[in-house]
Order: sequence, then C-alpha cells, then structure tokens
Amino acid sequence: MNEEKVIELKNVSKAYHGDIVALQNIDIEIKKGEFVSVVGRSGTGKTTLVKLLIAEERVTRGEINVLGWDLRKIRKSKISEFRRQIGVVFQDFKLLDKKTIYENVAFAMMVCEEKNSLIKSVVPEVLSLVGLSGKEKAFPCELSGGEQQRVAIARAFIHHPEILIADELTGELDALYAWEIMEILLKINKLGTTIFLSTHDRDIVNRLKKRVITLEGGRVLRDRVKGDYML
Repeated sequence: MNEEKVIELKNVSKAYHGDIVALQNIDIEIKKGEFVSVVGRSGTGKTTLVKLLIAEERVTRGEINVLGWDLRKIRKSKISEFRRQIGVVFQDFKLLDKKTIYENVAFAMMVCEEKNSLIKSVVPEVLSLVGLSGKEKAFPCELSGGEQQRVAIARAFIHHPEILIADELTGELDALYAWEIMEILLKINKLGTTIFLSTHDRDIVNRLKKRVITLEGGRVLRDRVKGDYML
C-alpha cells in the first residue's frame, strides 16, 4: 500500500454556536488505498466529520488536509475544483428524477465539460462496474432502492476520484442488498480509490474486517486496523 497520506486531521475540533461541540481533538491519518469505516451512535460526530472532509463546513480549531488541500484556508472559488477529486455518496441518493440512469451518471461529466466521446466511453464502463448494464434507459423511479444507490455510486466514481466518501449508504437497505453495495465499494477500493465509509451498520463493519475508527462524544474512542463494531 502507498504510504501517501490522503486525509490528515490534527487536533481538529468543531463547535456550533460557540458552545455546542460536535468534534473535539480529532487526530486521524488515512493513507492512499485504505478502506476505513467510521462508526458511532447518532450524534457522535460522523456527519460533521463528513461535512468537514468535503469542505461543506470549516473546522473551529486544528488542521485538516485532504489530497494536499488545506481545508481551513480553501477559497470558495476553489471548492468545486477540490470536490472533483473526491466522490461523495449520500443515503438519500440525490438522483435527478426526470433523467435516465445514463443521463444521471453522464451529467456529472457534462458539468465538467468533458467531451461527448469520453462520456459515451466511460459511462457504460462505470455502470457495468456497479452492476447496472442494461438499465441505462430506466428512470430512478423504476429502480429499487439498492439499484438507485448503485447509480449514486456510479455518479460519484465517474471521475475515478482518489477518495470516495460514503455517508450511511445502507441505512434503508436490507442485509443482502447492503452487502452487495459493500462489494461494489470493495471493487472500487481494489482499483486504488481510498474509501471513507461512515456507518452505523454493525454487521457490515464486522464482515468487512477493515480499519474501524469509533467515535464517542465527538472524540476518537478507538482506531483499529482490523476492527469490529464495538460500542
């Protein structure tokens, strides 16, 4: 595994309205190619951590670097450029209802003004990777929840980002479909993309047998290379 650090947080704290502390004194290093699950009960800071990593919010104190970007100082005009280097998948999919599956995934390339020839080449490859070949002309409402989640992953991976951040992907899926989603993330990880998974799914975390960071009360309670979901 490459020892290059792609995510680094040093003594990071995040407070709201001055006195509501969401994260406190967080120190995390994630290297290129790792698959990391961040677990914890509701309200322990998982979502706040994701928002910091995608530059949706800024730290109150400490240092946060992602792919060489200092997110304490990143200018608003540069955030879109930064986000093109990461992929983000949320539980609520955020798909475009009136566009086909192909169009939903292609849209992520179109907004970056990629050539049509490249779009026509890459989109089918990524849809195949997530197991959606043959569904290109379907609309989101015609797909199951698990299939919609696959579309969201395909869209997030369309630029082959160095990091893919997944926030509570499996919360609404049954165990079989949830594990199928994890198998897709494992395939993407094998291609070299670092995976940062925020989850409360105990069974998934224990089955993955990957690095687990446990948050409790806004702090890192434990960080284990091959961890289990322990709370």
